[in-house]
Amino acid sequence: MLEQMGGFSGLIYSTLPVLVFVPINSIWGLTAAIWSALGVAGAILAWRLYRRSPVQPAISGFLGVGICAFIAYRMGEAKGFFLFGIYTSLVYAGAFLVSILARWPLVGIIWGFLNGHGTEWRSDRRLIRLYDIATATWVLVFGARYLVQSSLYDTDHTGWLAFARIAMGWPLTAVAFAVTVWAVRRAGHLPAAKSGTEVG
Repeated sequence: MLEQMGGFSGLIYSTLPVLVFVPINSIWGLTAAIWSALGVAGAILAWRLYRRSPVQPAISGFLGVGICAFIAYRMGEAKGFFLFGIYTSLVYAGAFLVSILARWPLVGIIWGFLNGHGTEWRSDRRLIRLYDIATATWVLVFGARYLVQSSLYDTDHTGWLAFARIAMGWPLTAVAFAVTVWAVRRAGHLPAAKSGTEVG
């Protein structure tokens, strides 16, 4: 799952456009900041392609920065750069929460798809509880990102918004991954290709 997101390096790379956007906006203005963020995102994309890293997260990261830059340009405000990420966190938090309420926790669905076990885990209440816990952790992560960053957005604290974007980015993602790994190991659902047998 982590590899599909570009690994830990991909999580760190995702912070670089933000790191250049805010200070350049303060010094040279919004237009320079937008082009600088796009330039950094483009350089990261080229580097990852050169290193033959997974293509999907590299392209997704570049497109994400492009959307953020476009919103900031249309709004004419630097804080618009963070609007897409704020509402993306809200959507993710809602999706993960609804999946728990529907008794189809998303962590179980995603992991079952990736490891080849499908949805057989739903026949075991213990496994559902484990995946509920892991899914709830992602709800907390995305929910916290939305609440904190939307508050900073509404009060025009662009600098602190950038700080929150980075501080609540890969560090919290690492925590959520740790809980997910714990749940998967307790469930005993190793990838089918490695475990050799289906686990019920």
